[in-house]
Amino acid sequence: MALKQISSNKCFGGLQKVFEHHSVELNCKMKFAVYLPPKAETGKCPALYWLSGLTCTEQTFITKSGYHQAASEHGLVVIAPDTSPRGCNIKGEDESWDFGTGAGFYVDATEDPWKTNYRMYSYVTEELPQLINVNFPVDPQRMSIFGHSMGGHGALICALKNPGKYKSVSAFAPICNPVLCPWGKKAFGGYLGTDPNKWKAYDATHLVKSYPGSQLDILIDQGKDDQFLSDGQLLPDNFIAACTEKKIPVVFRLQELLLHCKLYY
Repeated sequence: MALKQISSNKCFGGLQKVFEHHSVELNCKMKFAVYLPPKAETGKCPALYWLSGLTCTEQTFITKSGYHQAASEHGLVVIAPDTSPRGCNIKGEDESWDFGTGAGFYVDATEDPWKTNYRMYSYVTEELPQLINVNFPVDPQRMSIFGHSMGGHGALICALKNPGKYKSVSAFAPICNPVLCPWGKKAFGGYLGTDPNKWKAYDATHLVKSYPGSQLDILIDQGKDDQFLSDGQLLPDNFIAACTEKKIPVVFRLQELLLHCKLYY
């Protein structure tokens, strides 16, 4: 699968690169960012996948988060894909900020007209890792995933649907129970159809209830003053309750004075 390099910049002794390729799963051109730490010059490194939130692109995390120094020091290859297919010319894909372009919700759509292109779950869990493993010095046995908001939801479901695939999963202000929140109901209804029972396959709170028990480290950071927490979009308490019932350890840290948008806007 051919990669086209879009940019390359030195950063903390490593290289921050952006590539473009044709995605088979999404049937369009996609961009992803990859940071190669200094250690990647001499050996394989752990791979850490970042999933961004609503309206973001592959640029958001690499330009606004300040992660490069830590990735350089710890020898981590960090991969940040886009948040949806783009340029598919689907009617309605650009009409709202929380559905369609920039809002793929990391599901494989089953409904027309979305199902041909909106397959972000398979792209993130299968196609992109295969591409990374072939083209970059990563150790496939040391792979973890994390994300924010919609991307935190994506990170949690990718880990829970693939026991043993990821060493750890972390999430900043994740959408924990999308079948019950307005964002999730809108996205899942459009991508997956009107049957709420089908939505549960992409809901972390429901997935954890049937998780087979394979070792998984889960960390969630949540801002106390997050407006979307109080609006009922995130629902972390539901996820924590399900983890507690299943006896799956989760570290939940409620942070003071941290707003939802400050993490990536």
